[in-house]
Amino acid sequence: MARGPRYRVPFRRRREGVTNYYKRRKMILSGKPRFVVRRTINHIIVQIVEAKPIGDIVLVSAHSNELRRDFGWLADTNNIPAAYLTGLLAGLKALKLGIKEAIPDIGLHRPIKGTRVFAAIKGGIDAGLKIPCSPEMFPPEDRLKGMHIANYAKMLRESDPSLYESRFSKYLKRGLEPENLPSHFERVRGIILARFGKAQYI
Repeated sequence: MARGPRYRVPFRRRREGVTNYYKRRKMILSGKPRFVVRRTINHIIVQIVEAKPIGDIVLVSAHSNELRRDFGWLADTNNIPAAYLTGLLAGLKALKLGIKEAIPDIGLHRPIKGTRVFAAIKGGIDAGLKIPCSPEMFPPEDRLKGMHIANYAKMLRESDPSLYESRFSKYLKRGLEPENLPSHFERVRGIILARFGKAQYI
């Protein structure tokens, strides 16, 4: 362990590996609110956060559980389609409050092309927010709609029905056949857009 009169104890959050202060400083110096994307085992959380001397102020918050509670989402709340819809919801809430732009904050998530954090950012951009991000980082349109899940479910249903019922038991229990996920995604996206007075297709 480092010692000496010049040694400074790192901030607690840096010691715990939960905050990258170098990246945080650059984001704060931009003077713009942050489009914060975080994920847990079961959910996606998107917030618009503004840095103040007293601490971060959350201006807008969207949770993937809202998709199920308020918009009839029957699929999982932690997959790519759910991440996109949560980002879309956060973006629409932000626009309603007059927030027009933000910078992406993916925290300690690695910037890997096509992941859930970039699906959420794509949702925010499609809502109308100006968020600087390279389009090549976004998942393809078919993955945003859950086509990869639907194709896998269809293959599994034909080849191993028992494994199909086991792997997609929660979908089936909620009344959604996973092969129909893309059309379900479109329906829920339409409901979200209609709730905020937007056209069904952005």
